Amino acid sequence: MIIAVPRERGARERRVALIPETVAKLVKADHAVLVEEGAGIASGFSDQQYRDAGATVVAGSKSDWMRDADIAVSVQVIDPSAQDLPYAHLRAGAVAIGMLGPLSTDVEVFKALRDRNLTAFSMDAIPRISRAQSMDVLSSMSTVAGYRAALIGAERLPRFFPLLMTAAGTITPAKVLILGAGVAGLQAIATTHRLGAVVQAFDTRPVVREQVESLGASFLALEVQSQQTQDGYAQALAEDAHQAEVNLLSKPVAEADVVITTALIPGRPAPILVTEEMVKSMRPGAVIVDLAAEAGGNCALSRPGETVVTDNGVTIEAPLNIASQLAPHASQLYSRNVYNFLTHLFAMGLADKALNLDDEIVARTMIVHDGTITHEALKNRINA
Repeated sequence: MIIAVPRERGARERRVALIPETVAKLVKADHAVLVEEGAGIASGFSDQQYRDAGATVVAGSKSDWMRDADIAVSVQVIDPSAQDLPYAHLRAGAVAIGMLGPLSTDVEVFKALRDRNLTAFSMDAIPRISRAQSMDVLSSMSTVAGYRAALIGAERLPRFFPLLMTAAGTITPAKVLILGAGVAGLQAIATTHRLGAVVQAFDTRPVVREQVESLGASFLALEVQSQQTQDGYAQALAEDAHQAEVNLLSKPVAEADVVITTALIPGRPAPILVTEEMVKSMRPGAVIVDLAAEAGGNCALSRPGETVVTDNGVTIEAPLNIASQLAPHASQLYSRNVYNFLTHLFAMGLADKALNLDDEIVARTMIVHDGTITHEALKNRINA
């Protein structure tokens, strides 16, 4: 099959969907790979590296270069209705793969995919089941985000992270509080602990306590609990339980030097865990890194994509597309996830035009097929 890799055009996007390592594997498996000129430059991969891997590098000025592609692979949302983008030239029946965001992206994008008679798979809809772990881009990108958040916190905090015993006396370690112990939270715990901070973590799911403690953090046990969804996410709390959660977090937040928030609920605005009053109670120089900025933020004072310094000297970082800040490794992880997903689709009959639609991975990731929107939550959004 012919697989196309366009240059990403999204804001703040430096990643690439396939790196030379995985291109070489696809070429070895008798697939042809077309890569738009400059697609990997921001991630540290030159056009020559793609040529050496067996890809054909195509000039981006040739707008219709994707017309022969069977599959187009991207990182960010594919919009076939934008005439100045290469996706507009995908032929009917072609397959589009990327992090399409069926719970949040403008529904007009999916209507355009439907109207162009494309088949679309969303990498951020991979089910969190054992046989899909190697394809799970949300876990991969959350790993990058959690690591990067820890470094941002350490950089912005105007003091040491570790305990230091010097001739001039002892420097006490920084106190870090992680709110949410999913993949990003666990990576933030591991990284801040390695940097020498004293780390506490809170999650409404008591099942994650063992994981938190295994990474060197203490688990903040509060009388607020929730169950997990089938994909391992915390379920949303009722309003009274959420208010109780906020009240119980007030003291730990006030005592922390760095707070990293990671709480997300798929398809909904991020819950506010750090209120304006809580920020006012923090010490001057304290730092909040809000990893939920894409969904509005966990801190009431966060401004997505901006740095805020409050009147009492607290720095609030709300980065967007944080994984792209570590583009080489983020691309490497994403590319491997995509390769494993493609391998699965080929095993399920994609190349033979006989795709097994009953397979759980296929069914959960398929958003559009044969001119029909197949994703139930997206259909509900369109019909709302």
